[in-house]
Amino acid sequence: MTKSALIKNLRSNPKRMFLVDALGAILTAFMLGVVFVNYQGHIGMPTSILIKLSLLACIFAVYSFTCSSKSFKNWKVFLRIIAFANLGYCFTTITLLYINYQSLSLFGLIYFISLIIIIAGLVYIELIAASSKN
Repeated sequence: MTKSALIKNLRSNPKRMFLVDALGAILTAFMLGVVFVNYQGHIGMPTSILIKLSLLACIFAVYSFTCSSKSFKNWKVFLRIIAFANLGYCFTTITLLYINYQSLSLFGLIYFISLIIIIAGLVYIELIAASSKN
């Protein structure tokens, strides 16, 4: 599927975009707050940070699930909100990687960098979908 076809598909059903965002946030929250907390020694990020990032992802999931279940005439505004929240999450994670770099394992570093790349890609798609004309 081409980028323009993907954007057109998402614009025709914005609830799907919110649902994708919500499911990603739930997966992130589960990985950070359940899996990685139990294997913190293999990740290297302090447990308190993993829990805080997980809770933030839960908040994003609730927001996106709520948006996916509602019909908004101005859905683009709500999509921009979660896109910029996700962008903030990326910058927060980058900052935490920098601060905790010495304690991170290679696996932890790879996971967080991969997460940032995936979320940044989602933000890009969300912002394009939210800024395109109907």
